[in-house]
Amino acid sequence: MFAKNIMIPKSRCFYVDANDSVEKALQVLRSKSVDGLPVLSGEEYVGMITHYHIYKNYFQSELPKEEFLQSTKVKDIATHQEIYFQGSEIFENTLIALKDFPLFAVVDESRKFLGVVTRFDVIEQFQSAFGTKRPGIRIAFSSVEVEGRIARLANIIQQYHESVISLVTFDETDKLVRRIVLKIEKRDNIDKFITSLEESGFRVLNINED
Repeated sequence: MFAKNIMIPKSRCFYVDANDSVEKALQVLRSKSVDGLPVLSGEEYVGMITHYHIYKNYFQSELPKEEFLQSTKVKDIATHQEIYFQGSEIFENTLIALKDFPLFAVVDESRKFLGVVTRFDVIEQFQSAFGTKRPGIRIAFSSVEVEGRIARLANIIQQYHESVISLVTFDETDKLVRRIVLKIEKRDNIDKFITSLEESGFRVLNINED
């Protein structure tokens, strides 16, 4: 999955024009209850504006509040002019990029604004990957890192007709052991399934129902 797969398209985005006043941007931020707004000049992306940067620039300006809000243009205080996604970024890396900012613009090679990727939506996708919003049985186990282990796991899952909610592996840099977290729908054959895992060489570490 790539950043473009979780992008909110321009047609569904709120944004402001580069020549709009800071007052207008603040009104949009408040009325739409969003964390930040892309700043555009025509179709070209020129930066981002947030509540924080509006307040920061206001206090630094030493201007009266109304004068600052009405006379300052959005483009004058926009940030992240050169920080954005182009859609081909690997999904897992987007959360790292977004750890200190609520949203990034997505642009094409000519800086045409295509949409945004928000930290909220990235976290939602991670929750989906771990199956946190669906009830089931979460099994954490480890496996010696040898060829065919995931295939063997797949065979056991098929043998017991388990319905997989999520499957995540960790320790990709470890040459010997890999941890696996499997979430499946709750069924009456869970004890037999666990026994089969253990007999096949998987070491069960933890079992939770959530």
